[in-house]
Amino acid sequence: MIYLDNAATTRMKPEVRAAMEPFLDRDYGNASSLHAAGRRARRALEDARETVAACLGADPKEIVFTSGATESNALSILGTAEALRSRGDHLVTSEIEHPSVLEAVARLEGQGWRVTRVPVDAEGLVDPVRVATAITPRTVFLSIMSLNNEVGSMQPMAELRKTAKGLVFHTDAAQAVGKIPVQVGNVDLLTFSAHKMHGPKGVGGLWIRKGTPLTPQLRGGAQEFETRAGTENVAGIVGLATAMKLACADRAADAGRMERLRERLREGLEGLGGARVSGPETRRSPHILNIAFEGVDGEAAILSMDAAGVCVSSGSACASLSRQPSHVLKAMGVPDDVARGSLRFSLSSLTTSEDIDAALAAVPAVIRRLRKISTVER
Repeated sequence: MIYLDNAATTRMKPEVRAAMEPFLDRDYGNASSLHAAGRRARRALEDARETVAACLGADPKEIVFTSGATESNALSILGTAEALRSRGDHLVTSEIEHPSVLEAVARLEGQGWRVTRVPVDAEGLVDPVRVATAITPRTVFLSIMSLNNEVGSMQPMAELRKTAKGLVFHTDAAQAVGKIPVQVGNVDLLTFSAHKMHGPKGVGGLWIRKGTPLTPQLRGGAQEFETRAGTENVAGIVGLATAMKLACADRAADAGRMERLRERLREGLEGLGGARVSGPETRRSPHILNIAFEGVDGEAAILSMDAAGVCVSSGSACASLSRQPSHVLKAMGVPDDVARGSLRFSLSSLTTSEDIDAALAAVPAVIRRLRKISTVER
C-alpha cells in the first residue's frame, strides 16, 4: 500500500507505541486517584503536559488535553462565545476552515451571533486587510486556521495577530504542528491533534493563553484545570507528547525532505497534461499537493487508485461522505467541474522516495484509463 493521505491521519511511530504501552497494561491507574497507581498515572500525565508545553514554547498550565482537534475547536469557539457574550455578539472566521470550526460557528449563528466569513484569494490565503474591515465594535472573537488541510495554504498569522489586537484569536493548528513553525505568541487559543503527527487517534489538546476567557463545555469533574471534565486518556496523552516531541525536533529536516518529494510528485503528475494544482506557490505546506486532472472524476480516481494500491483523498476526511464540491476550492474560485476532480496527495515524515516512485508508476495508468473511459462515454 502506498499511503499518501497523511493529512487525514498518519501511521503511529514505533517510539510512540512503545511510550504508550506501559499505560495500557501495567500503569493503568486513574490519574485522579490518590493511590500509587493513580500517582504514577498523574506523573506521566504531567510529564506529558510539560513536554507538549516545551514544544509549543508555553507554560504547562496552559495546556488542556481533549479528545482531538474537533473537541478543541468546539471548546475554543463555543467556550469563548459563552464567556464573552456580554461584551459582543460578532465573530470573524474564514470561508475555508475545517468543518469542525464551521459547524461550531453555525451553531452560534443559530443562537443569535453574527458571523462574518472572510473570503480568501485564489491561492487560499486570507487577507488581513479584509479581516480588519470585517471587525466591528461588537466583534470579540477571530478563528483562522494556521494551515489549510486541503490545499496547504499557510496563513499570515503574525499579520492577523496585529489585525486582531483586542480580540480573542483562535487557530486550528492541527495540520501545522510538526510541519511548519508554530508561534503561540500570535494567538490566544491553539488547537492540536496527535494523529496528524504520527500519534494515536482520539487525543489532542488546546493551548489557552493565561487570562483568556473560556467557559468549559464538558462538566462533571475537576480534570484539566476544571476546563475539560472527564477521565484523562493517559496512554493517549503520553503518545501525543511523544509524537509531538519527535515531530518538533525533526521538523526542519522532515519539512525539507517532504517538500522535495512533493515537488517530484507534482512534476511527474503535471507531465500527464491537463493537470491543475490548487493552492499557493510559496506559502504552501511541505506535505500537501492538491491537483485536478481534466476529464477525470475525483471519486472514480480515488477508488481506482485504491484498487492500484495508492491511498489518496479528495479533501477533508471529515467531509468525505459529502457529494458536494469542496467548500475550500469553491471559496478559492475553482470551478465545480475542476473541484469535483481534485485529489489531495499528502505526505508525512515516513513517506519515502520509493513511495513516490511507486505512485508515479501507478497513478498515470489510472488517469489515462479514466480519461479513455470518459471519452468513450461522451
